[in-house]
Amino acid sequence: MSNAILTRRRREAILGAVILITLIILPLPIHDVYTRNLMIITLLYAGLAQAWNILGGYCGQISLGHSLYFGVGAYVSALLFVNLGLSPWIGMLAAGGVAGVLALLVGWPCFRLSGHYYAIATVVVQEIGYLLFLNWDWIGGASGVYIPFKGESWINLQFRTAKLPYFYVTLGFVAMTWLIAWWIEGSKWGFAWRAVKDDVVAARSLGVRIFPSKMAAAAISGFLTGLGGAIWLEPNSGDVVGRVDTYAKTIYFEKNTDWGPVPCDPPNPSAIPSGYRLIRQSET
Repeated sequence: MSNAILTRRRREAILGAVILITLIILPLPIHDVYTRNLMIITLLYAGLAQAWNILGGYCGQISLGHSLYFGVGAYVSALLFVNLGLSPWIGMLAAGGVAGVLALLVGWPCFRLSGHYYAIATVVVQEIGYLLFLNWDWIGGASGVYIPFKGESWINLQFRTAKLPYFYVTLGFVAMTWLIAWWIEGSKWGFAWRAVKDDVVAARSLGVRIFPSKMAAAAISGFLTGLGGAIWLEPNSGDVVGRVDTYAKTIYFEKNTDWGPVPCDPPNPSAIPSGYRLIRQSET
């Protein structure tokens, strides 16, 4: 790796650390619950966009079905908490693991396709998952899973009115996704994935293993997305069932940067689906 690239990456790491410190301090003088909640949602979107960027940006595989991994992550964490009494901290890891495995299962047949066909296949898989969960009685079907409030606790990550703990948990998620993307960009994986994105035939001629590269990117992206779903669940008590189109807007962005999707030409606002279309949500 050339000195110029190393210098640029060092500057990016320093800038990332400065931004992280700034974000740690930012919510302290803000006491308005609504403003803090808005900051949490903004950070969550940033982390989810970066998770999608690992597959769609670096590897060039435009997935329109990532909301499936997000929803599965939320369901896994909720079911483990409600049925087994496991802490959400454990639920987050389990949610990421299940979502990562699901991404591999989806990728195994879908990565045989390419271009628009792959994108269409991910939409179909997402819709199948949505209908399955909507009609699966064991997980509550259309009624969802009710999450009881067990008292304010860091172990259960439940706070009746405080938003600051959720802010720092979400900030940790964003920092982790950025750090992973930053590491991937300078790694052999990152170079191989960008080669797959630019020209599959040329990448294969240089010895890049196309299918394993796509699967690895999908697993990491799915894991982080499922983790984001579990984190989103914590500040939201009540029913958990939804249809989340978080990633629909990212297709209008330039990808392949460790800072996540960067805005390009603004699209027609009417073409962007709403971010969260929650079917049921209530506060305890």
